[in-house]
Amino acid sequence: MDFTRRGAIGAAAAALAAGASFSALGFPEQTGRAAVPGGTIWWKKVGSGRKTPLLTLHGGPGAGHNYLLPLAALADQRPVIFYDQLGCGQADSPPDEKLYTIQRSVDELDAVRRALQLHRIDLFGHSWGSMLAIEYLCQGRGKGVEKLILGGALASVPQANAGQMRLIAAMPNGGGAKLHALEAAHKEATPEYQALVDEFYKLHVIRKDPPPPDAAASLDIVAKSIAYRVMNGPNEFTIVGVIRDWDRRKDLHRIRVPTLIVTGTYDEVTLDCHKTIQRGIKGSRLVILPGCSHMAMDEKPELYVATLRNFLA
Repeated sequence: MDFTRRGAIGAAAAALAAGASFSALGFPEQTGRAAVPGGTIWWKKVGSGRKTPLLTLHGGPGAGHNYLLPLAALADQRPVIFYDQLGCGQADSPPDEKLYTIQRSVDELDAVRRALQLHRIDLFGHSWGSMLAIEYLCQGRGKGVEKLILGGALASVPQANAGQMRLIAAMPNGGGAKLHALEAAHKEATPEYQALVDEFYKLHVIRKDPPPPDAAASLDIVAKSIAYRVMNGPNEFTIVGVIRDWDRRKDLHRIRVPTLIVTGTYDEVTLDCHKTIQRGIKGSRLVILPGCSHMAMDEKPELYVATLRNFLA
């Protein structure tokens, strides 16, 4: 890639992270709804290039697609598809808590692919989305998946949660000990506890303060999401919901597509989780983005997009 083109692509990623419109960048856009188990979801397709479409799976569960929008800078060469999973954003949010399961989310992914006729895709999953992608492929549901990208990724919730506890223990000024003391006293609703949660987020979830608009939108969406509350829990490190025991470490060998794993120096999903995936998926590549945390695509969008583009080329 020549430097002029690389600079234009980086500028597009940065503009998208700052909230620029797709039309301003010359990318065609389509939106719609698709029927899935339990209701309907909302989707957005950006770009119309000839290369394999990139289907993105957002985190949370329940964060919505918004924070992933810097990836639309890839739409100069391929369609990039985002969707809000059931229980958040512009998708339906049925009140029946029994709907919010890992298996229904896997079935939802298949339903989205059928509705949009995505027979061949490259698949991107971030955080919970990485879990969903791993589960999907481990179940043998990945026909037509040509390449896989896993960001802020985990193959085991217990392993990831153990890493989060280490990060909490290392918080400055005894913050971790204070946080756990408040939990022991059942004072999670206090401003002091929330301030410590926010401190953890600023260290390990997104290190831009204030966050870019689309990242802020996803943080707001997840705070209101029934999917997040039921499947994850009250915050990033108190994982008491449906996903709490999920573990696919022993099954990673079933994934046999070229795989890129991306994390940041300060990611709340610690490096051991990413190295576990690298060891488990034969031939996979791990990239660590310096100075980044969990939402690296919103912290350094140009670098993040360039890393994905090099792999997808």
